[in-house]
Amino acid sequence: MHSPAHPYRSHTCAGLSSANVGETVKLSGWVHRKRDHGGVLFVDLRDHYGITQIVADADSAALPLLEGLRVESVVTIDGLVKARSAATVNANLPTGAIEVYAREATVLSRAEELPMPVAGEQEYPEDIRLRYRFLDLRRETLHANIVRRTKVISDMRRRMEAAGFTEYSTPILTASSPEGARDFLVPSRIHPGKFYALPQAPQQYKQLLMVAGFDRYFQIAPCFRDEDPRADRLPGEFYQLDLEMSFVTQEEVWETMEPVIGGVFEAFAEGRSVTPTGQFPRIPYAESILKYGSDKPDLRNPLLISDVGAHFTTSGFGLFEKIVGSGGVVRAIPAPNTAEKSRKFFDEMNDWARAEGYAGLGYVTRKGGEFGGPIAKNHGTEGMEKLYAELGLGADDGLFFAAGKADQAAKLAGLARTRVGEQLGLIEQDCFKLCWIVDFPFYEWDEDNKKVEFSHNPFSMPQGGMEALTHQDPLTINAFQYDLVCNGFEIASGSIRNQSPETMVKAFELVGLTKEDVEERFGGLYRAFQYGAPPHGGMAAGVDRIVMLICGAQNLREITLFPMNQRAEDLLMGAPSLPEPRQMRELHLRVVEPPKA
Repeated sequence: MHSPAHPYRSHTCAGLSSANVGETVKLSGWVHRKRDHGGVLFVDLRDHYGITQIVADADSAALPLLEGLRVESVVTIDGLVKARSAATVNANLPTGAIEVYAREATVLSRAEELPMPVAGEQEYPEDIRLRYRFLDLRRETLHANIVRRTKVISDMRRRMEAAGFTEYSTPILTASSPEGARDFLVPSRIHPGKFYALPQAPQQYKQLLMVAGFDRYFQIAPCFRDEDPRADRLPGEFYQLDLEMSFVTQEEVWETMEPVIGGVFEAFAEGRSVTPTGQFPRIPYAESILKYGSDKPDLRNPLLISDVGAHFTTSGFGLFEKIVGSGGVVRAIPAPNTAEKSRKFFDEMNDWARAEGYAGLGYVTRKGGEFGGPIAKNHGTEGMEKLYAELGLGADDGLFFAAGKADQAAKLAGLARTRVGEQLGLIEQDCFKLCWIVDFPFYEWDEDNKKVEFSHNPFSMPQGGMEALTHQDPLTINAFQYDLVCNGFEIASGSIRNQSPETMVKAFELVGLTKEDVEERFGGLYRAFQYGAPPHGGMAAGVDRIVMLICGAQNLREITLFPMNQRAEDLLMGAPSLPEPRQMRELHLRVVEPPKA
């Protein structure tokens, strides 16, 4: 609180209560709303902290000035705190028991006519919101989201420090790294023709910190990837809670981080339930793909997918028999208590699957124990009853089927599980359900290039180490690698690292790189491992996604200060922009225009 002699304010616009009635005060802020009640003007004055109602009548010297001001103009009000009558108290406002009678007003800055409204939360075109982001950020929900974001990050820092971690800053100008996305490149003026890369993640640096003996590192790290935008991924930059630990097993990483991440959710849950620390389910990747059709399962949805191919090896339903006989799979998704649903519900699900690019979604209806639909008719009542008994389904439960190649069927089944859960209102609300996905495959088959490729982080330790890399089919090797998932979003990813130079070379050889390639591309890390590297591991948690979940926002732009649009443009600052010819000469660069379409 400032003294009344302060040029702008004695209190903030959230700082007055009944205890201040009778005091002379000074407030400064934005004119949020104006209401003219025939000779009496009510103004809602807003600052970062809140809103106070200002009153000016015919006896107030401030009336003519306030009447002529547009909303969002900035003013200072000198006035007297008065109690509101019982009938006009606003219980929704911290300052709702009082109002300030304006004796005089000073204009600090006049507002032009607004390109978008600030008061109210109505939808507005995104290009306008981003071009005038400074106005958008004055709006209540977005302003509160940004404040909450900073509080979440502060809470993370406190928890990490309490767990024995120390924050270290790693370089922003660095070398290109194989994190799986495109780098942002920065041309070097001093070294013509050479480029720095902005870090996709501090992966190699944090591993080098472990080799350097720092034991427990963390950083709220900016990361840069030249990726196409999505609702859950911003173009350009994002922030992660990055961490690394020495002399740890993956179980220790999980046990250390559950109280941190779970604790952050609990601190901001506001009545929503959170999976208790120490009870995050640990689901193997293969099981997650089978039961949930995804490695990012939403555990708020109670439906489980089952592999029912064994029921159709011999079947009157020839299509499924043919699929199973040629190495495909049949996955079943229950639709509980759908006896009262019309056939239209099932047909619309099939139409939806086709619109998603799949051949379709088979189904069986059941009402009072009677089966319906072509699959049940062809497969036979006895066969369907046997299937239902195995799945534990009842007399009024329907069933959907996704059939085909394993990966395609799993994906369709996962999407269908989500859609059925939503359509039937089965998704649990007001909760954060967290789980670890573990035992990720180390390699995957790249169909386009007909070769083995890393499926995730190439610096992870393969389970079985050198022995597995030498003697096992690469596609059967799992990694000490794990993701943390919340409500269907991957919010963290990590692994125990491969700190052996020989194992590192062998791992890269299986994807077609030589020892020389490894030395050239990852020389810093490879050299470091020659001089005594501790076993180490860690993870990185997506700050933006965690804040998005906590705020209940549908889009990362709703929790980010100055985001780009879907075309990766900053409409406020005008980036990216054309450089000056002088800058291009200094950098020894020339633009090659793309060929015209």
